[in-house]
Amino acid sequence: MNHRIHILGGSGSGTSTLARGLATALHSQAFDADDFYWQPNDPPFQEARPARDRARLMEEVFLPRRDWVLAGSLGDWGAVITPRLTQAFFLSVPRDMRLERLRRRETERAGPELRQSARWKASNRGFLEWAAGYDDPAFPGRSRASHERWLALLDCPVIRLDAGQPAEVVLCDAVAALRRHHTHA
Repeated sequence: MNHRIHILGGSGSGTSTLARGLATALHSQAFDADDFYWQPNDPPFQEARPARDRARLMEEVFLPRRDWVLAGSLGDWGAVITPRLTQAFFLSVPRDMRLERLRRRETERAGPELRQSARWKASNRGFLEWAAGYDDPAFPGRSRASHERWLALLDCPVIRLDAGQPAEVVLCDAVAALRRHHTHA
């Protein structure tokens, strides 16, 4: 069976970790939506790629492949691959756990020298404030509410997982869900 899977959830929910694990388990390839959304810059995540370039790049990457796993939020700009999805996973994690994971991840990524810079501290603080808004129904940016609206539009099965568990448990749950879906399809 071909798997063209999209995994989404709030920042820090483990979408990238699950994508890599599923890709390995399925002998496939994992991708991250950020690599399509953002221009490759140093520092990263500063300049969005134009929507038409994102769509073209996604078509180039995904059209030739029978199987793939994509982590991250798409929204309207990912409409070019939405009809190709065979499954979507939605990961839920309590807000405080997500934010703690993000603090740890961003600190590890930055390294000791960068962590001392005022620019990094301000950027990190802004990112964490933005990520904290995910569970607020009135949050104007990427939020649980916007993800739920997007998931309701999908024509493929949506599998919901508790990603507050260890990554190995979440991966086992995901693989089991795919097996259940395959035997009922």
